Amino acid sequence: QVQLVESGGGLVQAGGSLRLSCAASGRIFSINTMGWYRQAPGKQRELVAEITGIGSTTYADSVKGRFTISRVNAKNTVYLQMNSLKPEDTAVYYCHADGVKLSIVHRSPEVWGQGTLVTVSS
Repeated sequence: QVQLVESGGGLVQAGGSLRLSCAASGRIFSINTMGWYRQAPGKQRELVAEITGIGSTTYADSVKGRFTISRVNAKNTVYLQMNSLKPEDTAVYYCHADGVKLSIVHRSPEVWGQGTLVTVSS
């Protein structure tokens, strides 16, 4: 069983910064895509950023130029550096892993973390 454990959320003033971390554990051979989604109260969960094993990245338009995603493949860990935070960034942030291989032939369904709350005050 693969698990994702997030850390780094909290309360910050507008214009501030936070860094989220997510570590995958369990029987892992490789992970293709790791990323971050967020869900604000009353809204649908949305993609924030994701990164493939070879470093290709995708960002939501709303965070481009402010957030940076990175990963350390050897540690199965992904980070989200969030700068110039705005009140509208307030949400629960979820780590996500897709294309998880448990071995050369065995695959896992996509995996979600439990979420970490980010609150940006104005």
